Amino acid sequence: MLKIEPVRRAPEALVPAARSLSDGEPVLIFDAVDREGETDLVFLSEKATPELVRLLRTDAGGLICTAISDELRRRLDLPFFSELLTLAGREFPTAARLTERPRYDTRSAFGISVNHRENFTGVPDNDRALTIRALGEIARAAPQLSDDALTNRFVASFVSPGHIPLLYSAPRLLAERKGHTELAISLARMAGLSESVTVCEMLGDSGGARDPSAARRYAESHGWPFLEGRTILEAWRAWSSA
Repeated sequence: MLKIEPVRRAPEALVPAARSLSDGEPVLIFDAVDREGETDLVFLSEKATPELVRLLRTDAGGLICTAISDELRRRLDLPFFSELLTLAGREFPTAARLTERPRYDTRSAFGISVNHRENFTGVPDNDRALTIRALGEIARAAPQLSDDALTNRFVASFVSPGHIPLLYSAPRLLAERKGHTELAISLARMAGLSESVTVCEMLGDSGGARDPSAARRYAESHGWPFLEGRTILEAWRAWSSA
């Protein structure tokens, strides 16, 4: 079972974002100019609604993915997608030849994709909201469940492949990798929230990522927090060393 640590107060700079996530509202996270240079629209998975999924689909426009902590991934014994390709390469050599590091990082966070068993196609906002919410509820319940109970609940809830790609955080979070997966999971951990968040890249009209200044204006117009990756990183360093 996961070790349950005493809840520590979230760093002051993160309090508005923590409150927004807890209330079922989005936050915006910009990673860094020298990384992807992208802003993700993020919400707490257990708070998923069809309206939130539609918001990500229409106002962000990128790939809707659900991130979980490395601890939860390990307890569920889930593989990275790159590992599946490597294993498949024994029978299908082309698959193994596709596993190269991404241009923006040392590795990809992508794991398997899932649908909730009650879904029909898994694509509509209602279906994806159900899948995402169930993932968040499992993350919330994980500290109180045995490994067997956790795995049985996961298998009873989902099928794969599906329409919600999973992202797995690095084991040491921001000490190891500084992607949106780690930034968002670190934010949830510091806020004392369930460690599953759903993310989607914000795209612009030029065919690329939305300009961070435009993303910030979007956040301000909706009253939602906008965080730069360095703000979360600085807070994490102070919080984790306390």
